[in-house]
Amino acid sequence: MDKLRSMEVFVAAVDAGSFAGAAQRCAMSAVMVGKHIRALEQMLGAALLTRTTRRQALTEIGRRYAEQCRAILAQIGAAESVAEAMRAAPRGLVKATAPVSFGAQWLSPAIAEYLARYPDVTVDLSLNDRTVDLVEEGFDIAVRIGPLPDSTLVARPLKPYGMAICASPAYLERHGTPRTPADLQGHECLEFTGWLPQARWKLKGEQDGRLVRPGRFRANSTAALRMAALNGFGIVMQAELILADDIAAGRLVPLLRDWLPAPRPMHLVYSRDRRATPKLTTFVDFLLERFGP
Repeated sequence: MDKLRSMEVFVAAVDAGSFAGAAQRCAMSAVMVGKHIRALEQMLGAALLTRTTRRQALTEIGRRYAEQCRAILAQIGAAESVAEAMRAAPRGLVKATAPVSFGAQWLSPAIAEYLARYPDVTVDLSLNDRTVDLVEEGFDIAVRIGPLPDSTLVARPLKPYGMAICASPAYLERHGTPRTPADLQGHECLEFTGWLPQARWKLKGEQDGRLVRPGRFRANSTAALRMAALNGFGIVMQAELILADDIAAGRLVPLLRDWLPAPRPMHLVYSRDRRATPKLTTFVDFLLERFGP
């Protein structure tokens, strides 16, 4: 028999003072009440109740056991209430991961707005340019850039991750403005070392990116390369989202727009769960509202 159900029946028998009363409370026969209690007594190796034709009484072990049963059942009820409340309103922890540049510049401010809207939710954001295993590493949701492999994860498309090529006005004044990809041979092209070999300075129509020679400054941080470009050292190719504010303010000048590489797909991915909690569904909906296609 189900041990927890037997404990519930036992406590009902104690409270009602009879098997018949417990049977009414538990929607079962008095015979079944007796079976539940005998199952507990057999498991414990001790009598819990003494019964006569007129009354029943708890043994010493039965009294102590009833106290513990009440405490256990109360804790279970509290746990169920918490779970029910969490499913009724967004609350609890969301563990998210995203690429470093997108996460730092765009996702973080959006999360701050989401948290203001849902004060009972906490977000733990991990910024990492590697592809994490959501299940193995305990993440609820991830932002992924680039083609997705086949998987059982749910994938929701976001706005494609378009690129921009830019330089500061001071750099262009000193070194001239490149008009074609071939002109880049004479320029300092800042290189992100986190690019895959096939994704480095490969412009539209190129097969292998050979038109751009490696620059003298390379880094594994898009923020470092952006600052180098802003300080007039070279030409940077980064996500349009990252450089948009600098372009709008005139700090960087867009170049070679006709030769930009094709935008890469960007998705939200999360595990398939038919019982998704409000914290996750509201987080997904919010990010789709902000960054959707």
